[in-house]
Amino acid sequence: MKIGYIRVSKLEHNEAIQVDALQTAGCEELFADTMVGAKVEHKGLKEALASAQPGDTLVVWKLDRLGRSLQHLITTLGGLQERGIEFISLTEQVDTTTPGGKLIFPLMGALVEFERDLLRERTNAGLAAARAKGRIGGRPKKLKTDGKVVLARSMFADRRHSIQDICATLGILVIALNDRTKILG
Repeated sequence: MKIGYIRVSKLEHNEAIQVDALQTAGCEELFADTMVGAKVEHKGLKEALASAQPGDTLVVWKLDRLGRSLQHLITTLGGLQERGIEFISLTEQVDTTTPGGKLIFPLMGALVEFERDLLRERTNAGLAAARAKGRIGGRPKKLKTDGKVVLARSMFADRRHSIQDICATLGILVIALNDRTKILG
């Protein structure tokens, strides 16, 4: 079965071109999303992907209709390949039901893996650079000793010490957020 996916932005707001092209291509089911601003939720795409079974074909009018970014497009296409679902982009004439398209699909899978490796490499390099500068990521540590907890409570009850003074004494990071203070650690 051919399943069509349509995505239009609020500015375009005309899905007729895509609908006509997908129906002409023989799509039996159509799913659509209308994007508003930087909306991330793609309910129509999720429904189309959930509806697709091995042997089905997902059809889009253009590649940029399927993916928000190159990484998202590659990941989505890799997921289709893993599930045994074919893919057709009408405008770019990418068609994995043909021998030429089948040649391209594994390359797309390789691109997905390459992008994941690059992301992992960049993340690890960033963490190493931060550690070299003395910054350690992760959740702030809570007070480990009962003595510090007792000291914090007594200083707070005394009312002569500000929150900032208590935190400085105990080595707790304080961040000012608008009118409020957030205590980390």
